[in-house]
Amino acid sequence: MGGDKKELIRKRTVMCSRKKWYIVILLLAALNSRAQQNVQFSQYAFNGLSVNPAYAGYKDALYLNTIYRQQWTGLPGAPHTGGVSVDGPLHPLKAGAGIGLGLQVMADAMGPQQAFSFYGSYAYRIPLDNENTRRLCLGIALGVTQYRLDGKALQYLDADDPVFPAGGVNAYSPDARFGIYYHTPSFFLSLSVLDLFSRYTSTSYHWKGYNYQNIRKTQHIYLATGCMLPLSEHVQLKPSIMLKDDFKGPTNIDLNAMLLIENVFWIGGSFRAGVPIWNKQLPSGLQSVNAASAIVEYYVSEKLRMGYAYDMNINKLAGAQGGSHEISIGLLFPSKHYSTSNPRYF
Repeated sequence: MGGDKKELIRKRTVMCSRKKWYIVILLLAALNSRAQQNVQFSQYAFNGLSVNPAYAGYKDALYLNTIYRQQWTGLPGAPHTGGVSVDGPLHPLKAGAGIGLGLQVMADAMGPQQAFSFYGSYAYRIPLDNENTRRLCLGIALGVTQYRLDGKALQYLDADDPVFPAGGVNAYSPDARFGIYYHTPSFFLSLSVLDLFSRYTSTSYHWKGYNYQNIRKTQHIYLATGCMLPLSEHVQLKPSIMLKDDFKGPTNIDLNAMLLIENVFWIGGSFRAGVPIWNKQLPSGLQSVNAASAIVEYYVSEKLRMGYAYDMNINKLAGAQGGSHEISIGLLFPSKHYSTSNPRYF
């Protein structure tokens, strides 16, 4: 939106408490800066398909994962996200190569804007040694996203205000993802690009001549790596790092450390912050999102995994909300290639 439209929204939007002003600021930041608005799960390390299509089939078994995230609890209109994904391998191809397939459905809502996405992923998995312990995987995902802006979710003085849509604005947009994933039993390296079409296609988000193009997600690149380090016979350490960038706002960095105890219980945490690698600055008055997470994962059985993460903001938003909660459940159908004695750590 242009400057005049932002000023009109600021003057005419009516909120009932001071807390509601925080969400107005956040929504304006999302609609106008177009920076880093992709969903960020704290437990992404346990479901790599959410950030890289080349991850499909990594576990060498059929894997179903569900996740729900409630962000900034206590803030009206705060983001909440739910997703379901399933992936697994197909039969090996010639020369020992193989194929991994995956499906992912995601629903994301923040105040008056929502996005509903569906992706199908394909990964070509190339073995790099005779034991098939090192693999280079190339992946692509195709999908579609429905974007919606709900004018009824806003409160304003003038019922005929031309900036606000009286009902909803809907648009569908095709999308693609690409990724490279290299892994060994104790190391991984991941590179992926999401929302590939966002720079090259034009989707209409208009209502009575007003343009709502900025509700659309922008192109993001992810770079991640991590390893497993044995500390004792019963405990292992998994440090990892992820960089996320959209080439507009500050680069996001995730620093993670997880302990694996007896191959059934994970406990650890992460720290997330914005870093000015490319000397990109946020608009005046806005902060980079800094947060710390506590994460636990437990394998109830060989097939069932349950996880929980709590995020705490470390910035001016911290006192205005009750943190973020994230729950995930994974269901694994072990194969001859995967079992508790031959686990996949990433």
